[in-house]
Amino acid sequence: MDLKEIQNLIKFVANSGVAEVKLEMDDVKITIRTTLEGHATETTYVQQIPAQAPLQQAFAPQQAVPAVVAEAPVSENAHFITIKSPIIGTFYRKPSPDKPMFVEVGKTIAKGDVLCVIEAMKLFNEIESEISGKIVKILVDDMSPVEFDQPLFLVDPS
Repeated sequence: MDLKEIQNLIKFVANSGVAEVKLEMDDVKITIRTTLEGHATETTYVQQIPAQAPLQQAFAPQQAVPAVVAEAPVSENAHFITIKSPIIGTFYRKPSPDKPMFVEVGKTIAKGDVLCVIEAMKLFNEIESEISGKIVKILVDDMSPVEFDQPLFLVDPS
């Protein structure tokens, strides 16, 4: 993309009434921000992205993603194991609105049991337990956004 194309894109965005446009092509990343009050203030960022090898595998729908398991920090929950989110997305405690919850506090789980579903990019990923034990606490509300490595459950492995 040359300078003239970037300038034309800036003018187009400023006249369209859109507040922000992000464009990524091969090795160029462009962000254009404007204000919506008629007087367009243009902020343009052009960033060269180093060439990377293409991704070898993408997530498939209903793919089981193993949960990240880590020890809880030293506190009153020190003997519990924390199950963390392996991906970014929206946390769901049940497979669909009319179905029961996957797990509840006090339920005994086994390795491989589905604990929740995390929706990422319109794909629903089942999160399976990598440990056996009893659910002590559910740390995230249903239909809440979660980050990578965010604690989801506390499990008593004994």
